[in-house]
Amino acid sequence: MTENGGGGKMKEIGPVQMLVIGFGPGAKFEGKIMDELSKLEGQKTIRILDLLFVHKDAETGDLIALDYQGEELGAIVGALLGFEFEDEEQPAGSTEEKVDSLESHAFGLSVREIEAMAASLEPGSSAGFLLVEHVWARDLKRAIRQTGGVPMGEGFLTPEAVAEVAAEIIALSEILEELEAEEAATGA
Repeated sequence: MTENGGGGKMKEIGPVQMLVIGFGPGAKFEGKIMDELSKLEGQKTIRILDLLFVHKDAETGDLIALDYQGEELGAIVGALLGFEFEDEEQPAGSTEEKVDSLESHAFGLSVREIEAMAASLEPGSSAGFLLVEHVWARDLKRAIRQTGGVPMGEGFLTPEAVAEVAAEIIALSEILEELEAEEAATGA
């Protein structure tokens, strides 16, 4: 979807991120992840736009959408993964040519990259595809666009990259914690 898609509503939505989390055959789903997501959503930090769990069949290698997450979830991510669900209509104007032309100028994960992540699952393993809006960043996104800024890169740092600057991060964190404690003590 382009920024102008949906009647210009995309301008009011914060940055949208796809998180793909892989799980081995022995994963224990006890609700901890959903509890944390619910907490973040309740704090208005993120908004869960969609969530789909998939499983790669150990015998056939087929990718299977797991349907226990409820009827409201899974349609958007499923469409990105190429699943066709019953009673699902393709959005108007969603042709392959349009996707190809957009992907050549887009920043972030492409449909092909999302599909490749699903295909890379080992037989017997599963993955959760979580689509979230960063609600906290709505105004930041707007300010960046209004000043003519465009995203050039984003991502979580790898453990190796963090290790390169770990001492500096720890020192800064300690300074910030001290400042926050001082502000809290003075009531600022």
